[in-house]
Amino acid sequence: MVSRINTVAFQGVDVLDIDVQVQIAGGLPTFTIVGLPDKAIAESKERIRAALNAIGLALPPKRITVNLAPADVLKVGSHFDLAIATGLLASMEVLPKEDIINYTVLGELALDGKIASVAGVLPAAIAANAAGRGLICPAKQGGEAVWAGGKDILAPNSLLELINHFKGTQILCSPKATVAENDTIHLDLKDIKGQEAAKRVLEIAASGGHHMLMIGPPGAGKSMLAARMPGILPSLAPDEALEVSMIHSIAGQLKNGGLIQQRPFRDPHHTATTAALVGGGHKVKPGEISLAHMGVLFLDELPEFSRATLESLRQPLETGRISVARANSHVTYPARVQLIAAMNPCKCGHLGNPQLECNKAPKCAVDYQSKISGPLFDRIDLHVDVPAVKPWDMSTPAPSESSEEIIKRVTATRLIQRERYAVLSKDRKIRCNAEADGKILDAVATPDEKGRQLLIKAAEQLSLSARGWHRVLKVSRTIADMERSENIKHVHIAEALSYRRIIPGRAPAKA
Repeated sequence: MVSRINTVAFQGVDVLDIDVQVQIAGGLPTFTIVGLPDKAIAESKERIRAALNAIGLALPPKRITVNLAPADVLKVGSHFDLAIATGLLASMEVLPKEDIINYTVLGELALDGKIASVAGVLPAAIAANAAGRGLICPAKQGGEAVWAGGKDILAPNSLLELINHFKGTQILCSPKATVAENDTIHLDLKDIKGQEAAKRVLEIAASGGHHMLMIGPPGAGKSMLAARMPGILPSLAPDEALEVSMIHSIAGQLKNGGLIQQRPFRDPHHTATTAALVGGGHKVKPGEISLAHMGVLFLDELPEFSRATLESLRQPLETGRISVARANSHVTYPARVQLIAAMNPCKCGHLGNPQLECNKAPKCAVDYQSKISGPLFDRIDLHVDVPAVKPWDMSTPAPSESSEEIIKRVTATRLIQRERYAVLSKDRKIRCNAEADGKILDAVATPDEKGRQLLIKAAEQLSLSARGWHRVLKVSRTIADMERSENIKHVHIAEALSYRRIIPGRAPAKA
């Protein structure tokens, strides 16, 4: 007789059904796991043996064979422990086969029989609910699984609790949905003195989801402005929160099984590798750009990142997803991020200041800024100069709006866009102006005649690419939305054009 247990494997955010087949037959005592298991699964037999001994059970002295089907799919992770153990207990008639087959099972076993947390519970719960099955998962992640909508969820602390539940001597209570605690203290924009122009651009970027590049000398406040971006972004919508939480669940970064409600803010160091930024590695984990999905990816000291790492951002910034191709796997992760980047104008950082700039100016600026390729630069919607703060700005506290006041305007503007695109993009999930393109962009971002003539003239003088043309329209649409204007006027086009900057020493980027 063969016992069958349902579990899952992961390819990116996609969930694959895995059939765990357990057979106990006559012969010399062996315990074999087949079906392309990785090292963690191969070692699971020792964890299972110790866990069963801890609750007073022993493996029968027979030939035990476990097959993970389909056999040609690589299985990775320790979450197969609990599925294999329940399959063994069903074959030993400790658990009822007819009941356990109605569940998707995942969890890691400790040597004392406790069930430890694993990655991927939320997407596994969504897949189980879609298949009409219940879910058995670790107790700490029961609150995570509830968000999938399934009703039959068991979250035992140990293997013994699971056995007692099916024996009827103990009843496992249904877990309650939990939300991740937001222990982040958002910094306030009113703490920044001066830089009113940069604050205006920051609000435009937040309102429309646009990419933004800040260029200025050291100490001008670029990092401080970027750090305050989360404080003016609206909370995630329910569907967005589920998407973000799924990615963090697969990466094993969902704290205490709580759903994420705040937009992610990721700021990797410039020494980060390409795999760390876009995803990959031996087990193909999501990278920083996917962990920042629906949030902000802040790259400080942009030219200090390796050229290959920066060029790997081209596709995800355009398409909102990242495809990681390896010899043994090909996975796709969501990567709809808002890029906020900062850089100095040159290596020394003081270009244009006769008292501080080095003796290699302006050639050093051309060499330093040319580390950013034209196509990548062309994908950034907003370019803003952040000059050094003047002494009188530091000594005289100028009145400034707080993040609390700005987020109200940003939230209202985002709501306008969400309602607009809910009607226009029925087959696509367009949430903000930065994501609009094609016919939808033409429908919502047609300027008046004066604005059109201004854009044509500017495009000729600045040699704007087709991509640059469309990004000016997107930014102008956001500025119009901020002013509650139905139509895009020439003043909106003019302001949007003022944020298209050509890096010195290089011709305008081509599409």
